[in-house]
Amino acid sequence: MVYGNSISARIQDDVEVAKLSATAINGDIGVIKLKYKIDGKAGKSSLKAKVLSRVFSEGYERVKKKILDPRGPTIRRWSKIFLVTCLVSLFVDPLFFYLPVVRNQVCTDIGIPLEVILTIIRSLSDAFYIIQIYIRFRTAYVAPSTRVFGRDELVIDSSKISLRYFRKGFWIDLIAALPLPQYLPRLFLIFPLSSQIVEASGIVTETAWAGAAYNLILFMLASHVIGACWYLLSIERQEACWRSVCNDKMPSCQYGFFDCHTVEETTRDSWFKSSNITSFCNPDSSFYRFGIYSNALTLDVTTASFFNKCFYCLCSSGQNLATSTYVGEILFAIIIATLGLVLFALLIGNMQTYLQSTTVRLEEWRIKRTDTEQWMHHRQLPSDLRQSVRKYDQYKWAATGGVDEESLLEGLPMDLRRDIK
Repeated sequence: MVYGNSISARIQDDVEVAKLSATAINGDIGVIKLKYKIDGKAGKSSLKAKVLSRVFSEGYERVKKKILDPRGPTIRRWSKIFLVTCLVSLFVDPLFFYLPVVRNQVCTDIGIPLEVILTIIRSLSDAFYIIQIYIRFRTAYVAPSTRVFGRDELVIDSSKISLRYFRKGFWIDLIAALPLPQYLPRLFLIFPLSSQIVEASGIVTETAWAGAAYNLILFMLASHVIGACWYLLSIERQEACWRSVCNDKMPSCQYGFFDCHTVEETTRDSWFKSSNITSFCNPDSSFYRFGIYSNALTLDVTTASFFNKCFYCLCSSGQNLATSTYVGEILFAIIIATLGLVLFALLIGNMQTYLQSTTVRLEEWRIKRTDTEQWMHHRQLPSDLRQSVRKYDQYKWAATGGVDEESLLEGLPMDLRRDIK
């Protein structure tokens, strides 16, 4: 088999194979047998015929420690680790919206301890994105021309791998790894990463319950982002009310008075005592309409501790969207309602698929037993014979768990079927 100018040989995924000396094609079953040398000793022996799923070029022995198989266990394990890291980073980034906090002195401040903790966690997650770039430069890919014949020949040339990665995927990975606001690129990486895991192992999660939990986490992530945006916009709306009051008190009032670092200033203190700003910027007052952000002031969400306001925004966003006439607020409410309906429909559909898969065999067995009972009644079989049929069905279910073993064996090659039997 020739690909380009190099000779190719089929090998197992991530299995170290000794130096290949020759290959022979078994004409009956169309598989490749390998003859090899072990520890430099010239001893020819043919391996048992196996259907092998990967083809590497002649230079694999030289670069096997540097180039990774995209469907090997190393890449599968790393992809799942990186997927968890992506989810963690997507949960951490919206937490920065909770840094602004309103003090009782009608001013806003930044929670420094929380900022330090989030920055450290964010830096650690950035390191995983850099590692992902390095791994992508060391991961082989399937040559498109070989897919037509089902050979799936892997290209292991480093320059070709790098060139292909530069053309496809590198720049989005680089943007996601930069220490800048890059939430959308990181969110975008979740979907091709999930597809990569499915392509490598067939599934994202090993069990149905884990798959249902994964979809629930994605739904909670969307709620978390919306809640964080709602909190930040609540702070902005409260400051907008303060500025409206301040505009009526110019020049004795300045926008800088709403920074908590100016609380101790004499001019700011005298203005605050004479302004009556707390009465104007109150949800019950008709001076300013807070719309969907009124609960943030009524329930003191903007002055609450981090965990209290975080969980409140997570569980209550999207409820009672009584907007004001402000256009930006109306658009935000429309986005919340539309996104909530779409994501909830997707969640229900995916959860139903995963949860039904846990009982599908039991349901098939129950239907088959019902059909058997109806058939025995229609044929008027004697009671002792019916009982024997029922016992056989029960024994078969206990032995196989509803798995059709014959169909599974038919899908295996002859050598594996012979070994199993």
